[in-house]
Amino acid sequence: MITVTGATGNVGRELVRVLHRADEKVTAVSRGAAPDLPEGVRHVPADLAAPATLRPAFDGADALFLLAVGDDPRGVLDAAKAGGVRRVVLVSSIGVATRPESYGQPAAFEAALRDSGLEWTVLRCGGLDSNAFAWAGSIRADRLAAAPFGDVGLPTVDPADVAEVAAAALLRPGHAGAVHELTGPAPTTPRERAAAIGAALGEPVRFVEQTREEARGQMLAHLPAPVVEGTLAILGAPLPAERRVSPDVARVLGRAPRPFADWAARNAAAFR
Repeated sequence: MITVTGATGNVGRELVRVLHRADEKVTAVSRGAAPDLPEGVRHVPADLAAPATLRPAFDGADALFLLAVGDDPRGVLDAAKAGGVRRVVLVSSIGVATRPESYGQPAAFEAALRDSGLEWTVLRCGGLDSNAFAWAGSIRADRLAAAPFGDVGLPTVDPADVAEVAAAALLRPGHAGAVHELTGPAPTTPRERAAAIGAALGEPVRFVEQTREEARGQMLAHLPAPVVEGTLAILGAPLPAERRVSPDVARVLGRAPRPFADWAARNAAAFR
């Protein structure tokens, strides 16, 4: 059995579907309800920030898909080992390598996993295409998308590609001890991503460039200050390693990663 944390999130939801189609037994973990799970998938409400709540989700599992969430990675991994888990695929961040001072939480999860004695694979992602859901309200209401650094490009990755790589690491040999960096096929700018959503809708979406301080104020409502500063630094002045298109999605899946326009077309309904 495979336990999937964050099972209602953008990556976790896709992974549950991939594993279900592969006829794997899946336990889906989320803090709240999970009404759209495939038939036969077991749901366990639990919180990664409270490892004691996770034990029922791990009982009988031999593999775990883990988000770097919470401040007790060793507690989470100890609970997983006690439940029988032997293999862990961790979703981390490219920032662990490029800006460790700002990404201490995923770095702590990576370190704890390496010390756990479990078989492990790390998936380091930059931005996800699904971050564009932050525009859904303003695009639905006013056909408007606002973001800082409108012409700075980054190779954001489709959550469906992350899910498929995670499934490969969970189900196939050859990924133990690997760190896969997951990106899209090419850098795209916020302005280009807004235009791609407009193309998917068949209506233009107006892009408005925010100042750094405007974006910072919005982000602080949802994220810790160090993560906000690190994220703004990546968005505004990415390092070469953060702009780099990685070959890892293609190497693992045997096909090119999906472009942002593909994600926009599949998710156009969210912006109508």
